[in-house]
Amino acid sequence: MNLLNTRVYPNRNIYAHFPIIRIDVDIGKYVDIPTCDIEGFNEGLQSLLPGLQDHKCSIGTKGGFVKRLQRGTYLAHVLEHITLELQKLLGFNITFGKARYLKGDSIYYIIYRYHNKIAGLKAGELAFDIIKALLDHETIDLEERLNNIKEQMAAEELGQSTAAILEEAKKRKIPVMRIGKDSLLQLGYGKYARRVQATITDGTNCIAVDTAGDKELTNEILRLHAIPVPEGSVAEHYEEAKNIIKELGFPVAIKPYDGNQGKGVSLSITNLREARKAFFIAKKFSQRVLVEQYIAGKHYRVAVIGEKVVAVSERIAAHVIGNGKNTIKELVDIENKNPLRGEGHEKPLTKIKIDDVMSLILKKKGLGLEDIPQDGEKIYLRENDNLSTGGIAIDVTDSIHPDNAKLAINATRAIGLDVAGVDITTEDIGKSIFENEGSIIEVNACPGIRMHHYPSEGKSRNVAKAIVDQMFPEGTNHSIPILSITGTNGKTTTTRMLAKIFQEQGMVVGMTSTGGVYIDNEEIRKGDTTGPKSAQTVLMDKRVEVAVLETARGGIVNKGLAYDLADVGIITNIGNDHLGIDGINTLEEMADVKALIVEAIKEDGYAILNAEDAYVSRIAERVTCNIIYFSKDKFNEILKKHIATGGKAVYLKENTIYIFDGDNEIPVIKSNEIPATFGGVLEHNIENSMAAIAGAHSYGIEVKTIHHALSHFHTDTISNPGRFNVFDVKDFKVIIDYGHNIDGYNKVLEGLNKIKTNKLVGVIGIPGDRTDISILKIGETSGKFFDYAYIKEDKDLRGRKKGEVAGIIKKGCSMGGLSDSNMEIELCEITALQKAMENAEDGDIIIVFYEDYYPLVKAIEVFKSKCQDIQASDISVKIASISP
Repeated sequence: MNLLNTRVYPNRNIYAHFPIIRIDVDIGKYVDIPTCDIEGFNEGLQSLLPGLQDHKCSIGTKGGFVKRLQRGTYLAHVLEHITLELQKLLGFNITFGKARYLKGDSIYYIIYRYHNKIAGLKAGELAFDIIKALLDHETIDLEERLNNIKEQMAAEELGQSTAAILEEAKKRKIPVMRIGKDSLLQLGYGKYARRVQATITDGTNCIAVDTAGDKELTNEILRLHAIPVPEGSVAEHYEEAKNIIKELGFPVAIKPYDGNQGKGVSLSITNLREARKAFFIAKKFSQRVLVEQYIAGKHYRVAVIGEKVVAVSERIAAHVIGNGKNTIKELVDIENKNPLRGEGHEKPLTKIKIDDVMSLILKKKGLGLEDIPQDGEKIYLRENDNLSTGGIAIDVTDSIHPDNAKLAINATRAIGLDVAGVDITTEDIGKSIFENEGSIIEVNACPGIRMHHYPSEGKSRNVAKAIVDQMFPEGTNHSIPILSITGTNGKTTTTRMLAKIFQEQGMVVGMTSTGGVYIDNEEIRKGDTTGPKSAQTVLMDKRVEVAVLETARGGIVNKGLAYDLADVGIITNIGNDHLGIDGINTLEEMADVKALIVEAIKEDGYAILNAEDAYVSRIAERVTCNIIYFSKDKFNEILKKHIATGGKAVYLKENTIYIFDGDNEIPVIKSNEIPATFGGVLEHNIENSMAAIAGAHSYGIEVKTIHHALSHFHTDTISNPGRFNVFDVKDFKVIIDYGHNIDGYNKVLEGLNKIKTNKLVGVIGIPGDRTDISILKIGETSGKFFDYAYIKEDKDLRGRKKGEVAGIIKKGCSMGGLSDSNMEIELCEITALQKAMENAEDGDIIIVFYEDYYPLVKAIEVFKSKCQDIQASDISVKIASISP
């Protein structure tokens, strides 16, 4: 039994519209052995994971899975349930999972939902190890393995503040991307995107953050704004600290100058012996130490968002309450078992750490960790009240006095922050600080908000919502329009046509395609860029006003979508290509894969479907948004029924492309006015134009804009590189095209057959990962149309032997009627083209179905230059021969 592969799908995918993990396993010799026939397996599994008793399985009631075990089920199914149970033990109640046959005699895939990526991945690995251990009669330390996973989760898990903001964004249906492994989030797409890390937003002033981190500077600024702050100064050496204390007098507070989370803070210092210890504790966290006047009173945190007070908490230092039996240390250990306490910021409260600061505080009170407090006696273990050091919070938002709220807002404004946590010390936040004494102690630029979301007492305050609402006020945009295009053929041209139309509209277009990623016509990345990472490049660019994304099969199958929901989804067609790859073996399965594009569309968005495609009805069943059908035949039955019910459509009538907008028929452009159709000869580019017109119309682009854009869309190296690019060479033409499947070959060759005046010569090949029958059929099609063929192979053989693909193509050409004398094998693409050009006659058309585009363009340029040099030389010779 072997674990073959693991894939993570973080967004919508072909299996589910939520994140899932897929693991592929080779069950090996156990493939046909039910669990009831494996000695000790069922008993060992249930002993290790008793929670499996609650799994319902297909029976639908608790205990259903165990009944399946007892009757005998298979290991792939068992693996699915173990991953679900392990995630439950890690704190995530997951119920979605499936096990399915993949290929070969014993290879299966298991898919299951996850909430935490580390938990999901490691649960899959551990589930596999558990089965292996049971089969091999070995033991496995489940508790240790789970603890290791929890440690890894804690290292990469979002903090409470960031996680709360993420959830609020989702409630607002604002798409979210996590950037990197830390807490940086992007909310929204393109020009409307915003970023936030913890509670620092991209609108937070950098100078303001630095100012807030400089406690001395903060106090100076606040003092200038008549805001009460404690007197104090900064020291690097203890002698300096002593001098400051001498000026201030006791009691004092000593804290790290640029510390955070209350670490290293000592309050209410009353003598030099305590001061010295406190100074060196603070030095562990900062080179500089702040010594300031100690302000007596209760400690409050005021959350200010966009110059509004949205939450106020009274913070109470970490403490334990005696029971007359346990020592202080034992009481700390008991409190740390509270399920609300965790490491760092993973839970609402943080575990209490025993350290030097705690020892100093207890010593000041004449206590030690081994002392036993009386029943009901409250023992404070910290003088600062940060949640990060084990403190708790009580909500007092409704109690804050208007004067105090105004002071907090003024302090935030004075520092220049959009989000701040203002620390106030006073006897009662409900009384004016001017009457009740007190001070603003600190202004925090990145305040934690879990104390407001999870107070130990009082009402929860949704500070995360206030932050999201400030970043995206109700009614403002958070996402650019997204148009996603897929299909077997024509998706690249359709994508480029749409990009051209939106550019004509004056919008900055971000485009992904098989030719690269482009932002406003600037090439950002070369190569085939039709997967999720390339789409994310576009969606993260703040210049982009509309995203036009070619979305290929490979990315959909292996990684899912990069975005949440699109505004427009286009499927050009479903053809015989890539079958037998990634477990997709039939055209029906391929249609289901491509259908994800039109499933993942906003309710008021549009799915653009080819009414002439054999699988259009299958796809349409999965669509929940509006549909626009397109067809070259106005009388197509699907189109007619759709129009009859007021549906929108795009169709060809008397060589003019029309839009039916639900009420009226609107002429857009004659098919022969689109240069890409070669006077209407290339029918596949008429179809691509209709798909692009439908996509543009669905977004509200005016007809005159569409007309102007398409009337200037050429199949050249600028508008549409690699798609039927025509080069005039001497007295013949060379065409470069990306036909790489049966339908692609057929449509191009049918068009060329209409316009050829002499021989049609092919430089033909096909990727090696296609099936033998597909390669053979392409050869047969070539044999029917070509007068001469040069058979080449891709450099990337994709698992084939050298010459294997060429041999199958040659056999197919013979089946199509091409004689051996009219074809030759030349495996090198460049050499094959050079031979074709050298042997070309006047009026010939050479077409190259390429693997590597730009070297072919270069080869044509070199050949043309060589011909021009020869012609110039001939002219010189003639002139010389007639000269006197």
